[in-house]
Amino acid sequence: MTTRIMFHSRNPDSVKRVSSSPRGIRLRLALPIVVAAAAAAAASSTAAAAASTSSTVSAVHTVVGATTSKTQLKTAKIGNATVLTTSKGFTLYWFAPDTATKSNCNGSCAQIWPPVKGPATASGVKGKFATIKRSNGSVQATYNGHPLYTFTGDTAPKQAKGNGLNVNGGVWHEVATSGTASHSGGSSSGSGGGSGY
Repeated sequence: MTTRIMFHSRNPDSVKRVSSSPRGIRLRLALPIVVAAAAAAAASSTAAAAASTSSTVSAVHTVVGATTSKTQLKTAKIGNATVLTTSKGFTLYWFAPDTATKSNCNGSCAQIWPPVKGPATASGVKGKFATIKRSNGSVQATYNGHPLYTFTGDTAPKQAKGNGLNVNGGVWHEVATSGTASHSGGSSSGSGGGSGY
């Protein structure tokens, strides 16, 4: 026995006759399976898209996390010299006993003369910025071969109370990028960019 399912042309949702034949029963049983399979395929596609988006976002976070930010430095005019400073205007210093690859200011010395974290950069400043690895494994910024420090004795921008001091086994100099640095605390002299190695 064959009976077809008929729909009114004006209302396709209304069923006119439903078959009770084995073929009609098979159709009625197959319809929910087809609908479930379509729903599963759609869900699988959505999950795959979400997983792809998640892995893309994760990759972006990894790249951003790997980016190393640089310590921003600038310059200020102090006396007859233009000196390198922190972004807040505090004078930077170099230490005469240091070498281009090694800091000789550690322990209590580094508490008074905090090393500048590397890498560093300063807009418009001529000279070479680089880094060294300190004895404790941290990275310190250098300028023209001199490891850089601040001085806890400077309590405001544009002070250079550490310039010329002979303490911790050597003389400290402000880092002059141009002009001649004056020496307020010591007898040693130096100029532009910190000569002395």
